[in-house]
Amino acid sequence: MDLLERLLTRRRFLELSGSGIGAAALATLYNDDLLAQAPGAVGAPVGGLPGLPHFSPKTKRIIYLFQSGAPSQHELWDHNPKLAELRGTDLPPSVRGDQRLTAMTAAQTSFPLVPSLFKFAQHGESRAWVSELMPHTAKIVDDLCFIKSMHTEAINHDPGITFFQTGAQLAGRPSIGAWLSYGLGTMNSDLPTFVAMVSKGSSGTGQPLYDRLWGSGFLPSQYQGVKFLSTGDDPVLFLSDPPGVDTGTRRRFLDDLAKLNRQKEEEFGDPETNTRIAQYEMAYRMQSSVPELTDLSDEPDSVFELYGEDSRKAGTFARNCLLARRLAERDVRFIQLFHRGWDHHTRLPRGIQLQAKDVDQAQAALVQDLKQRGMLDETLVVWGGEFGRGPYSQGVLTADNYGRDHHPRCFTIWMAGGGSKPGITYGESDDFGYNVAKDPVHIHDLHATMLHLLGIDHTKLTYQYQGRNFRLTDVHGKVVEDVLA
Repeated sequence: MDLLERLLTRRRFLELSGSGIGAAALATLYNDDLLAQAPGAVGAPVGGLPGLPHFSPKTKRIIYLFQSGAPSQHELWDHNPKLAELRGTDLPPSVRGDQRLTAMTAAQTSFPLVPSLFKFAQHGESRAWVSELMPHTAKIVDDLCFIKSMHTEAINHDPGITFFQTGAQLAGRPSIGAWLSYGLGTMNSDLPTFVAMVSKGSSGTGQPLYDRLWGSGFLPSQYQGVKFLSTGDDPVLFLSDPPGVDTGTRRRFLDDLAKLNRQKEEEFGDPETNTRIAQYEMAYRMQSSVPELTDLSDEPDSVFELYGEDSRKAGTFARNCLLARRLAERDVRFIQLFHRGWDHHTRLPRGIQLQAKDVDQAQAALVQDLKQRGMLDETLVVWGGEFGRGPYSQGVLTADNYGRDHHPRCFTIWMAGGGSKPGITYGESDDFGYNVAKDPVHIHDLHATMLHLLGIDHTKLTYQYQGRNFRLTDVHGKVVEDVLA
């Protein structure tokens, strides 16, 4: 008897029923995609898809330093002397065009342009412009690839962050790390393929970050990211043995549970059953691998000095950067760091100083550390937020205070290592710092480029769901060849 016949027997139908409706059975009748391309099915083996990578990769892994809340490019990376000349003058309507505004500035009657209060200087052989707020990062500019022409359609935080993490503004799509786990598989069977860590910025609480940002969407749940906690005894929830349960007892329990799960899988053919078995086994292996990973007692003082004193404190961005290097050493494929607190609608000069101090030394140290260990060439580091900040003042402009609203039209990110071209600046903003003046790069283009560096043709990494082939870049995206080494 095949799967569909078994599901349609009266007993099986009732076992799957909820509130009198055979939801799972009906789903099987009307949506074969629920069972398609799951672990063990044709096209999606646990070790990655057949035929991937599509071509020789330039990098093995990605560390994504996501700055949640949208850091202002005007204060950090995008030096624009013209703004100083225009200070206090109104942004011309012809420049703003049809750009919609957020509720925070839509009621303003004027949009006075405001330059940064902070000084910029050129650094390195590349002569890249960097603000005085990032003195440590300024020392590594010859390893960085700045993209100053990023743009997006999203203008509010949740759709903006969701867009960068999943390739769509609406929730429900797989995250980047989940796509990579699905397509390329794991490089370390004792640690997750995809790890996420969150730190809180010094300037404020920041935007909420939801588990779906490192989730698997409609992909099987085995591909979702594992969040490492910043507080508590366990970096991962429920990883330790419960009181009174030793390792041997847990091993026997998991063996018996796996037998029961396999019986259910044989009965119902639900692919999530195999996923659950695999997750329990991974959790068991992580009982040894995660404590070893997070025990920093073997790191010399020189490493803590490199990353800064905050690297000794659990839950900080600096600590997470150090853990990211250790995860990279252990061949975790996608490592996502979220740092909250960049949403500076008011009192920006004070807030951005605190945020920059949080990240500057540690992010520079991470690039340096990877480089001196011979790992930077095979590790792509990406830095940026969900959009940028506008060139005009939100609220009252004074001599030493102002705010900036969200700005999707033109902002800056940077990359390092992993096949990106070091020591270059790609793209330009206009004289007002408002629109892209040269070489625009969309989110889909960035995603296509990241996948390309991993040896993936972004148009060919797809998953069929609800009758359509989905991909990270939707139906868009082109590889930005000029930023490739």
